[in-house]
Amino acid sequence: MARELHSEIDIDATPERVWSVLMDFDAYPAWNPFVTRIAGDKTEGAQLEVRLEPPGGRAMTFKPAVVKHEPNREFRWHGKIAVSGLFDGEHVFIVEPRDGGTRFVQRERFTGVLVPVLMPMIGNSTHRGFEAMNEALKARAEAP
Repeated sequence: MARELHSEIDIDATPERVWSVLMDFDAYPAWNPFVTRIAGDKTEGAQLEVRLEPPGGRAMTFKPAVVKHEPNREFRWHGKIAVSGLFDGEHVFIVEPRDGGTRFVQRERFTGVLVPVLMPMIGNSTHRGFEAMNEALKARAEAP
């Protein structure tokens, strides 16, 4: 069983500017209402510690592995609850040049046997979290 959440936003800033805001993990508590903390190395194969605070949902901290880090383009991690196959998520941030600005895409693909049970509980609040983060990223990247 699989399910994907997806959100995107156009930002009036260069991809490099959006990327620099996105990759400044230390500043997340100051602006990011959804992913309130990321700690760890950004290199592929490294483990992160990520804290999510979905609107109207329960905050959680987990330790995903970095799957892809392509500067100014894509950052991707893969996390799981307990063991692989129960409830796994691959989270993707994509930065694309678009009409003199940037399109920022955020998505997550959930797989595992617990998807039918957990998605009704977390899906809406997680999607709202994506949207809140996208708006906050836009505001921060477009600020002078």
